[in-house]
Amino acid sequence: MLNLRQLQQFLAVADTMSFRQAADRLNMAQPPLTAAIRQMEEQLGVRLFERTNRITRLTAAGEVLRDEARRTIAQAERTVTLTRRAGAGLVGSLRIGFVATAVRHIVPGLIADFHETHPDVALELMEAPTARQITALLEDRLDLAIVALPLPEGTEQHIATRTILRSELVMALPSLHALAAEPDAPLQLAALANEPWILFPASEGPGLHDRVMRACASAGFVPQVAQRAVQMETIVGLVAAGLGVALVPELFRTTGWDNVVFRTIGDAAVPYEVALAWRRNDSSPALAALLASNSAR
Repeated sequence: MLNLRQLQQFLAVADTMSFRQAADRLNMAQPPLTAAIRQMEEQLGVRLFERTNRITRLTAAGEVLRDEARRTIAQAERTVTLTRRAGAGLVGSLRIGFVATAVRHIVPGLIADFHETHPDVALELMEAPTARQITALLEDRLDLAIVALPLPEGTEQHIATRTILRSELVMALPSLHALAAEPDAPLQLAALANEPWILFPASEGPGLHDRVMRACASAGFVPQVAQRAVQMETIVGLVAAGLGVALVPELFRTTGWDNVVFRTIGDAAVPYEVALAWRRNDSSPALAALLASNSAR
């Protein structure tokens, strides 16, 4: 087998058709180069050059080796380049999950910025509630999750997080509801004690569900759940249909929902936080590159 060094030496001679010029290009003495070409010919059992006291032309075998050597060296250089790019997180793939509320305000900027600087990293996106994303992370079916905090109990030791959005939950009321008359005025949470509620299942977002239930308990009541829905978008849609009230992320104030009024909680703010989440032991260069890209935003 010929090695890359031999192929480079052969190409230098084939390109210049001169041992002296090829030796100068390779920064070596001419006699070792001449000996190297003879050794290649002996290895291959063919003559590579027609020569008298100087090289006159490539043989048919030499022409084949010239073309193949160029391809081989180009592929070797490409291999080195791609390997280095992979080590820097510039190639590869990432499986990214996200909660529905991140679609409008977080996902587009995060993905667009990363794709612009890392176009060779393939991105596979999946929308799912927080609990499902955390399970997928732990089972190595996702590399990165965009979730609502807090994490499900017992997962913190395996999952690292970085908060990327801090906000609050607000009351979502049907626009014809009596409590929707003063949308700019804060409203006490206890005012919703006897209302039918639309709430997401505890199993899909246990941390945030617990925050909602604690806030209601502090206000002196347990929500009367009339409808359940997994996605916040669906919950707001059911509020718009007049089926109940809900606590939803403040982000929905800017989404232009018809038939819904959003009011701030006046007595005790309920935090709403969105975070990036990933396995603590994940050493993926592509993941590290995305996290570094996000920290620079």
